[in-house]
Amino acid sequence: ALQQATPSAVAAHRAQRLVGRAVHDVTCSIGAELAALSATASTVLGSDLDRVRLRMAAHNVPAATVACADALVPCSRDTVIVADPARRSGGRRTYDPAQLLPPLPTLIDVYRGRDLVIKCAPGLDFDALEWNGEIEVTSLDGGVKEACLWSPGLTDLGVTRRATVLSSTGPGWSITDTEPDEIPEREPGTWIIDPDGAVVRAGLVRHYAARHGLWQLDPKIAYLTGDTVPEGVRGFRILERTKFSEKVLRQELARMDCGSLEILVRGVDVDPAVLRPKLKLKGSRALSVVITRIERAGVAFICETPVAAAK
Repeated sequence: ALQQATPSAVAAHRAQRLVGRAVHDVTCSIGAELAALSATASTVLGSDLDRVRLRMAAHNVPAATVACADALVPCSRDTVIVADPARRSGGRRTYDPAQLLPPLPTLIDVYRGRDLVIKCAPGLDFDALEWNGEIEVTSLDGGVKEACLWSPGLTDLGVTRRATVLSSTGPGWSITDTEPDEIPEREPGTWIIDPDGAVVRAGLVRHYAARHGLWQLDPKIAYLTGDTVPEGVRGFRILERTKFSEKVLRQELARMDCGSLEILVRGVDVDPAVLRPKLKLKGSRALSVVITRIERAGVAFICETPVAAAK
């Protein structure tokens, strides 16, 4: 239960989307979601089949009403249903929607026509779900935490994909597929930007690029480039561009006095842990290398290592 408990910032964000509603968490477990909902919802109900966890939920969230009930047997009316199917079976994590507990397809069928919110692993195949509402992918402090399915009655008009980027030290932001995604095709700019994982997983790389005046290094690769860096984002200033080969990269890094190296890879079959010792770094300078593919060619961009996110 603790392993699957939602981070408080993520739960609070979801609760803000349900302000003033009556909400029933049908897989409430120990009450992590109930605690956040109790601060925003008009009524909070929780149910679970595990009586031990229910007692913990009642202790953790006194404001909630809890009951022992099967998530697949509706027992409330006029409520938003919130569910978090267990993603571990026999101690092993599963990404098969039908193997979740309760099974995701069955859960969707049981509550068809109801306002429904389902928390899922971000690794699920979204397209295979044939979900007709919104899929929101949320990250916290740079790590993708979950995907969340929102039924059509709970979404903004036209939104089917949303990326929400949260921070434990500052405000968060969101982007959806209703924003423009037209971006230019140009040579690499001054900087390379690796978008937040929520943006990538939600399929909103082009939308994010259009918002910030960026463009892609390659249409099929998530790395972005431009002449400015969005606020709060780490930007990698390009120093050198070479074809990717271990020999060429080793020679260039030696010439540039590189002694420590951050390695970023997309679109090329390279394991940074295997590559690093082969580069024989002996210098005094900290650099970064972005290894990727442009069209069919492997390319390495040697960059300045950003100290922190730009402000």
